Amino acid sequence: MISPVSRRLLLVHAHPDDETITTGATIARYAAEGAEVTVVTCTLGEEGEVMADLPELAGLGAQAADQLGGYRVAELQRACAALGVSRHRYLGGLGRWRDSGMAGTPSASHPRAFTGGSADEQAAQLAEILDEVQPQVVVTYDAFGGYGHPDHIRAHEITMAAAPRATSVERVFHTVTSRDAVRAGLAALRDDDPIFDVPDDDELPTTPDEEITTTLDVAAYVPAKIAALRAHATQLAVVDGDLPYFALTNEIAQPILAEDAYVLAHGPAEGAAHDLFGGL
Repeated sequence: MISPVSRRLLLVHAHPDDETITTGATIARYAAEGAEVTVVTCTLGEEGEVMADLPELAGLGAQAADQLGGYRVAELQRACAALGVSRHRYLGGLGRWRDSGMAGTPSASHPRAFTGGSADEQAAQLAEILDEVQPQVVVTYDAFGGYGHPDHIRAHEITMAAAPRATSVERVFHTVTSRDAVRAGLAALRDDDPIFDVPDDDELPTTPDEEITTTLDVAAYVPAKIAALRAHATQLAVVDGDLPYFALTNEIAQPILAEDAYVLAHGPAEGAAHDLFGGL
């Protein structure tokens, strides 16, 4: 069995804030338990919108000064510090790949757009990081990228091309969201009279619970996740209260869950039901 001090976890994310929204509490848990945690971010999130309550920063957007990516570098640094991330890497180096935006938008044709680049080159860049860090466990998105964003899908593709071949990697997981947990969280939010709109039960992307292989108890690390969410202030707002939640620029309330869910995509299942490293 791998001792806590020698556990190495690497997570591949598309944009700044993805690491916190999808896996923030997981990161905080394993960092607190003594694992070495590395986050790989593929782009600077240049195409992100800016929250309406920060009009003084609206000019950073791609439609204006196009400086949002640089600003988000600092947000990501603060989020990683809040989560206890040991190491951070930008795929190919800072600024090598740019946020592609959604399919069919002008940003997708940018010469540095992540989805316009060579997937083989990007997988090779990730393989270099894997060889350096030597993680036993790697996390990324599922084939749909969680919610269909092209950059998330590309992150999935290059991770699945590189990670199973890496000599150190014993397991690869896809981060997903429990359908049952989200429905319960939304029901609780409706009873809490939130200031943001609460979506219908099936409006947020989720995964049927029967497909989930691994659930992690991260309740103790929700405060660290909330602190990291606050670091991404251009992209989202956190609402305090008996039931904290957050909303992106679409002003749709999303619950902050006490369990993180995963689907095992590569490696042995024994011991993995409640621990990414279980049984290794």
